Amino acid sequence: MIPELRSNEVTIPSGNALLQGQLTIPADALGIVAFAHGSGSSRFSRRNQRVAHHLNQARLATLLFDLLTEDENALDLVTSELRFDIPLLARRLTDAVDWLGTESASRALTIGLFGSSTGAAAALIAAAERPQRVGAVVSRGGRPDLAGKALASVRAPTLLVVGGWDTQVVALNQRAAQQLACEHRIAIVPEATHLFEEPGKLDEVCHLASAWFVRFLGAFPT
Repeated sequence: MIPELRSNEVTIPSGNALLQGQLTIPADALGIVAFAHGSGSSRFSRRNQRVAHHLNQARLATLLFDLLTEDENALDLVTSELRFDIPLLARRLTDAVDWLGTESASRALTIGLFGSSTGAAAALIAAAERPQRVGAVVSRGGRPDLAGKALASVRAPTLLVVGGWDTQVVALNQRAAQQLACEHRIAIVPEATHLFEEPGKLDEVCHLASAWFVRFLGAFPT
């Protein structure tokens, strides 16, 4: 049975910035997953929207939001500098985690973080900063190595999903995994490149992420 969904446009304050997002909550949600994109992406990313739709069907609420403001994104399209500002991205994601904890629709839900590219590093740092709120992390083609020293402080079970043909990123994920003290797993999707654009490969990511979040968010103590 497809769960009934309630979706709203939201604005998340972070310092002097107001970040735009979409909050979707199914009936009887098991938890909520906030997305952290990277590499110049936004809440309109078709890949992340597809993953979010799959999570919604598994009774997981989702928060798709922009880590950069409209003006910042315009600057980043020219300079590409903000997408690699990991402290900035992590701070804004942590603010989003805190915001979810204050909203009536989401405050009772344990939070999962889904990070792509540099957003994966932001997700791991935020998980280390908020161990009582973040119950699971999934990285899709991410750069967890950019989380640096925060990796050792992550307590949330972490799934690192990488394309088998994305050999450089596979190596970076393997190196980062060695620094994780939490429960973790590397899932290599065979015959997939960095963006999982090959037929059926993004669906594999959806299934892996959904199973991980359902397993850990549903069992996370509140």
